Amino acid sequence: MAESPSTRPGETGAGFGRLLVAVYAVFAVSASARAGVQIATDFAAAPVAYLLSGFAAAVYIVATVALARGGTTSRRVAVVAVSVEMVGVLVVGLISVLVPAAFPEATVWSQFGAGYGYVPLVLPVVGLWWLRRTGLRRPRH
Repeated sequence: MAESPSTRPGETGAGFGRLLVAVYAVFAVSASARAGVQIATDFAAAPVAYLLSGFAAAVYIVATVALARGGTTSRRVAVVAVSVEMVGVLVVGLISVLVPAAFPEATVWSQFGAGYGYVPLVLPVVGLWWLRRTGLRRPRH
């Protein structure tokens, strides 16, 4: 069944979405590079922190691709990825503040993304807002 123009979801990668996809892409690359270097050179120093950085990188990659592609399935994937990102930054951020010894080395999400100017804390909020804003439009009567 084809979607009519009035009920089709908006493009997640168009307009403001292009900027959002670009920011996610930068975080995907930077988190991947950071995790790769940490895991390759000093994994034993903080395996949990470095694996979390790798996980964050994977989440950013999935979110980037899903937001750029748009469409029903990609939108659902983006909602899950950005929601996981939100939970991750809140949980890891809180633990890293309350129990600093749990993270002897910083992750992308440590201290709510302080090492990245708190962008990791703001990004999923903006991402979820954008996904909602570009969600299914209600038919006009």
